[in-house]
Amino acid sequence: MKQQDFSNHTRIVPAFHMVALPILLLNLIDQIYRIVHLGFSFDTITSPLLSVALIIVALYARLFALTVQDRVIRLEMRLRLEQVLPPDLKPRIPQFTVNQLVAMRFASDAELPDLARRIVEEKMDNRKSIKQLIKTWKADYLRA
Repeated sequence: MKQQDFSNHTRIVPAFHMVALPILLLNLIDQIYRIVHLGFSFDTITSPLLSVALIIVALYARLFALTVQDRVIRLEMRLRLEQVLPPDLKPRIPQFTVNQLVAMRFASDAELPDLARRIVEEKMDNRKSIKQLIKTWKADYLRA
């Protein structure tokens, strides 16, 4: 696998992002075209509604998977922080937000204590900003 870092860590699922979603969008555009050119009827109204519903289902399926992934990462990171943080920071583990924990997962164990301290002190919560602070990237290839 290619070495993972901030510039290439996002996950694109080709079958979802480049096949399924474009097909669903093309279908919606086609259904809207039919309404405009064929006029209103039961079929020309229900088909675009079904198209919208399919897009919503697809997007929520992805969102649900990412939400579960974030919950697992939250648990994993709390356990990891319990092992690597110095005693003065351990009581602050419950204060970390999901955004902070998800972003910090890419930090190596060696840099995690300093990164955690900075995040707490500066009240950083933007995933992208936190990830950009990481110097030694810990790859995560098992993502939804």
